[in-house]
Amino acid sequence: MQNTPILLPTPRNLRLTGGLYTLQDKSLILLDTNHPQSLFFSALRVGDALNAYHYPKMEIYASSAIQLESVGISLRLDPQLKTEPQGYKLKITTAGIAIEARDEPGLFYACCTLIQLLQYYSFRSENNDDIPNKSLPCLEILDYPDFSNRGVLLDISRDKVPTLVTIFNLVDLLASWKINQLQLYTEHTFAYQKHPEVWAVASPFTGEEILKLDRYCSERYIELVPNQNSFGHMEPWLKLPRYKNLAEAPDGFDTPVEHHDAPFGLCPLDPQSITFLTSLYDELLPHFSSKQFNVGCDETFDLGLGRSKAECERVGTGRVYLDFLLKIYDEVIKRGFRMQCWGDMIMTYPELVHELPKDIIVLEWGYEADHPFEEHCEKYAQAGLDIYVCPGTSSWNSIAGRTDNCLQNLSNAAKNGLTYGAQGYLITDWGDNGHWQMLPVSYLGFAAGAAYAWSFQTNQNLDIRGALNRYAFLDPTGNMGNIAYDLGNVYHEIGIEPENESALFNILQRSIAEWKDDLEPGSAIRALHNSLNLIAQISENRFKYTSLHPDKELLEREFKLTVDLLRHACMRGIYGYGSPEYSPKYLLDGLEKIIAEYQLIWLTRNRPGGLTDSVGDFTHAKKDYF
Repeated sequence: MQNTPILLPTPRNLRLTGGLYTLQDKSLILLDTNHPQSLFFSALRVGDALNAYHYPKMEIYASSAIQLESVGISLRLDPQLKTEPQGYKLKITTAGIAIEARDEPGLFYACCTLIQLLQYYSFRSENNDDIPNKSLPCLEILDYPDFSNRGVLLDISRDKVPTLVTIFNLVDLLASWKINQLQLYTEHTFAYQKHPEVWAVASPFTGEEILKLDRYCSERYIELVPNQNSFGHMEPWLKLPRYKNLAEAPDGFDTPVEHHDAPFGLCPLDPQSITFLTSLYDELLPHFSSKQFNVGCDETFDLGLGRSKAECERVGTGRVYLDFLLKIYDEVIKRGFRMQCWGDMIMTYPELVHELPKDIIVLEWGYEADHPFEEHCEKYAQAGLDIYVCPGTSSWNSIAGRTDNCLQNLSNAAKNGLTYGAQGYLITDWGDNGHWQMLPVSYLGFAAGAAYAWSFQTNQNLDIRGALNRYAFLDPTGNMGNIAYDLGNVYHEIGIEPENESALFNILQRSIAEWKDDLEPGSAIRALHNSLNLIAQISENRFKYTSLHPDKELLEREFKLTVDLLRHACMRGIYGYGSPEYSPKYLLDGLEKIIAEYQLIWLTRNRPGGLTDSVGDFTHAKKDYF
């Protein structure tokens, strides 16, 4: 009874006070407010949890004109309550459970905490621990968030476009961890009625689906923020004849390190670029209740390498970038929205930071453990700008994630975001190069980021394995959290750690000729054998577990496929470095089986659009086996 429960996020203040409250049959959940409908959804979630975890059923009641001893759980909304915004008080005594909050989100988050307590102690009693059945320990919690805006950005433009059911389930999961913003990173995967050719084979989100999702998010106090990249990363548009004339470099371009055959970004000097963007905004934005809008504008790699070259040489590339950004800003505010934009390009020209409009939200992103959040956040703070810190899950370009890098990157962002007064914390999850990672690989980053964003001080040493077991995988045996965590650290074994990817992903994604000189063959083969042994140790007998998760079988398949991909990358590396242990036929047959399972699993969570392109990213590997 003296052990503090594992919760996600860990509350700011939690004190066990001694004693037990035993939930009783025929007790009531009382909505203590003048507007009970505003609390009804939160109360329903508590009622569902009581049923799911085998506690006595409680009916919801909206009148205080009852005998108080019949109240098992009271939910009280009091705008005069002295707590921080989104904060709450939760108290369990021998007489019952009392929740108080000054606003509806705070009460919702209190109910999320209560649901986790019900789940935690249900597992404890089922495992014959020291908590009697149907009981909770007496305690007091005072809680509120560090960051008022705590978001997740999900890439839906690099091949994977999730089904609406997948997104709904993810929203429920994120809401239970007190996430309150969601963005769907969009290049071409909204069904623009005036531009059908760009999404014809992409299985996009329709306007009706966004309206449904917006309502679903709002019920869970999540703001669905519209997102449409608007400068770079416009390849899906500009490769089509109708839009090619808008490109900065219609026939491709050369950077100092590589040649690009296709157009990439809009030409900022072409008046039709803004006309085109405003046509997108006018179609997209009415589907959202949010009044924020992420216009992207990151990584304009080709700027100054095509049609704007002369102007960039005359006034400076940074000035050309900023002038176009300000034109976009004017269009956004005309439509009543507050603009968000990525900060990487303006930080390339720090002398221009102070010229950004003060009502812009700058999204400071970086995905390595040592990203200079401190240096960049300080510059934005000195310029008086509102910022979000934007770390990542480290799942993309990795197969299984990069656990240590992920946690350090997330922690670095939270620490420096707090130091420099960031208004938000946005956890990004990308799909570069085929979106090969399974969705549950990203849960570790989502969970840790949600915890750090809520209360960094009390969560920086969070037992992330235990939290994942209980609140992501619903696994009381403790296996799945360990598998997710440990597979995510296999990337260390190879001996080299490329930026923003893992070496095993690189081996599987690219031709042998592109990576065979990265390591000395003897040391590489030893490292790859060590990786195979480690993968076997992590996965052996771990998939035998008891779970309440409705997707238990799918989760098992996804992690088994992750293991198979990692193993194949190791064997491919051993083959590529000259060892005769694995024949080309053996490797080709194995990869064909992996691809077949990959396609089946893809279609359980995602739409068919993008699958062909994603599978096509295995082409290099297959060619090397013929």
